[in-house]
Amino acid sequence: MTPAFTMLGSGPTVLMLHGIGGGHLAFSPQVETLANAGFRAVAWDMPGYGHSAPIEPYTFKGLAQSCVDLIDALQCEHVTLLGHSMGGMVAQEVVARRPDRVNRLVLCGTSAAFGKRTDGRSAEAWAQQFVAQRTAPLDAGQSMADVASKLVPQMVGPGALPEGLRLAEHCMASVPAATYRRALDCLVTFDRQQALGSIRVPTLLIAGEFDRVASPPVMKQMAQGIAQSRYAELAGIGHLMNLEAPDEFDALLTDFLREPLPAMTRDTH
Repeated sequence: MTPAFTMLGSGPTVLMLHGIGGGHLAFSPQVETLANAGFRAVAWDMPGYGHSAPIEPYTFKGLAQSCVDLIDALQCEHVTLLGHSMGGMVAQEVVARRPDRVNRLVLCGTSAAFGKRTDGRSAEAWAQQFVAQRTAPLDAGQSMADVASKLVPQMVGPGALPEGLRLAEHCMASVPAATYRRALDCLVTFDRQQALGSIRVPTLLIAGEFDRVASPPVMKQMAQGIAQSRYAELAGIGHLMNLEAPDEFDALLTDFLREPLPAMTRDTH
């Protein structure tokens, strides 16, 4: 079943994939900016989020296939994939499995693996602790709104826009608790460190100075592994960069998207 999505504008397609506490609304500023800049801006609800049916099993393979199904439904040969946090992992999974469908990549506040160390050794205990910390409030009977009101302020930087935080909390509060639990279990299985060298499309990596989830050093290291990549960092900003500093984020994004593609990845759509 094709995931639910919101769409605005016309032109080359930019498909936006939200993080674990998100939904299509998490890209509201970008949808508007991109549509005004001459792009077809599409933001999905990941399976289990919003109006998208959940998938079984809930894996990165399945999430990537859902994303490809959406690209097919949009009737475009290639898209720019923009992924934030877990959405950035889904984007990497899509590029690894179907490189023919992506002509640009934007990775924000994400990493090439979760629950793994860069030396290849497992950090399983850390991953289990991460899941336990995130699910503890739910186990104690709290709601996703309770989780959001506590977690979102801890994830942002000192320069964050208050309106952005409110939208982030609203998005996270709307995530079904069952989906959040399944997404967390899925998140800690991710490891595409070996696939970075296979990414052949122009790639922009955006980090937040105060991001503790996907820190600047982690994203810099990622950028070094991708041939046609560049790295940008937003000062004073944390993990929810596209909502904390939408103007600065959108400027980086539109500048990148307006650059001509290398001849081999050029596309008519």
